[in-house]
Amino acid sequence: MAHKFVITAFVTGSRILGRSFVAAYKQAQAASAYQRAQAKNGNPTSGAASLTGNMTLDEACKILNVKPPAGGQADIETVLERYKKLFDTNDPAKGGSFYLQSKIVRAKERIEREMGPIREKVEQEAEVKEGFKPKMYKDR
Repeated sequence: MAHKFVITAFVTGSRILGRSFVAAYKQAQAASAYQRAQAKNGNPTSGAASLTGNMTLDEACKILNVKPPAGGQADIETVLERYKKLFDTNDPAKGGSFYLQSKIVRAKERIEREMGPIREKVEQEAEVKEGFKPKMYKDR
């Protein structure tokens, strides 16, 4: 009699588990289709950018309270100064918010990512302007 109960419980549990996996798969497919449709329509707030946690340059500038880079130029010292002040202010050990602190870090990273290619281009132009000067190392 006990084996009949165990088999019934196993079969019922398997059916419930199977149905939940099927429902989760259908939901994941629907979410994926919705994301593709939003990305196709050019809606960045609902597309891949929001799902990966990336923020826009405008949002990053608002978080750090700095002006967006105009013409590819931004005051990195101001960005770093605002970052340090806001990061220290929101320290969880001092009663701040870890969430806000992480948003501040992501905002700094976003601005640095935007400024990276621009900085490289300025460095290359300066190198071309002054001429190529290879670094010389002396052998010992």
